[in-house]
Amino acid sequence: MTAVTLALRPLEFFFAQYRRVWRGTAITSVVTPVVFLLALGVGLGVFVDRSADLPGGISFLDFVAPGLLAATAMQLATFESSWPVLSAIKWDRQYHAMLATPLRVRDVVLGHQAFIGARLLGTSAVYLAVIAAFGAVSSPLGLLAIPVGALVGLAFSCPIAAWAARTENEASFVAIFRFVILPMFLFSGTFFPVENLPAPLEAFAYVTPLFHGVSLCRMLTLGDVDLLPALGHLGYLLAFVAAGLTAAFYTYRRRLVL
Repeated sequence: MTAVTLALRPLEFFFAQYRRVWRGTAITSVVTPVVFLLALGVGLGVFVDRSADLPGGISFLDFVAPGLLAATAMQLATFESSWPVLSAIKWDRQYHAMLATPLRVRDVVLGHQAFIGARLLGTSAVYLAVIAAFGAVSSPLGLLAIPVGALVGLAFSCPIAAWAARTENEASFVAIFRFVILPMFLFSGTFFPVENLPAPLEAFAYVTPLFHGVSLCRMLTLGDVDLLPALGHLGYLLAFVAAGLTAAFYTYRRRLVL
């Protein structure tokens, strides 16, 4: 079998597993963006638009909606690559069952990340449809926010999966959500320009993958794409994916084979 065929086997397994719970996650994928956009983009946005000047004179809804798309992808990817990965190694041991077949560690990593990527594409598509219904997509280029949202998620899921394959304690995932994901959610340009932050937090924002994902999604939904900065954001996200996959290949192999 080819390498692609082998990687598709774990993907098929995770989709078969997902069939049991997809209804619950589908409802969440629709309800969450609607609630966020009503509360922040529409409710709070009325007051922000009266008292603040956002870059380019755009409305708060147009500013925050693409940021929420990217931030949601980050949160989904972080969850999918933490507890489920440790479970597949330590508790339910699905990875061990896969490796008892001709599958290699590389196939298991790529297959699971492909499943997470597919989840991210679906969630990003739903989110984009919702924000478009709210009038927060000003250009056909906004459709590209769907794969960008998936890329943002993979920039988190690959390195976090590498960590999940290394750790023995699920408590570290709580720490990741509390001290890494939550600060990024708040201070990476989702809700306000990072230039308004104190200098240390502004510097922190610039090095986070979420900032680059938010900026790129916002460019696309507004139809205001500056090519060189856009390529810089894209390259930064791809670098995180590549580094995360490389680390995952190593930690998975060390945990499952050596």
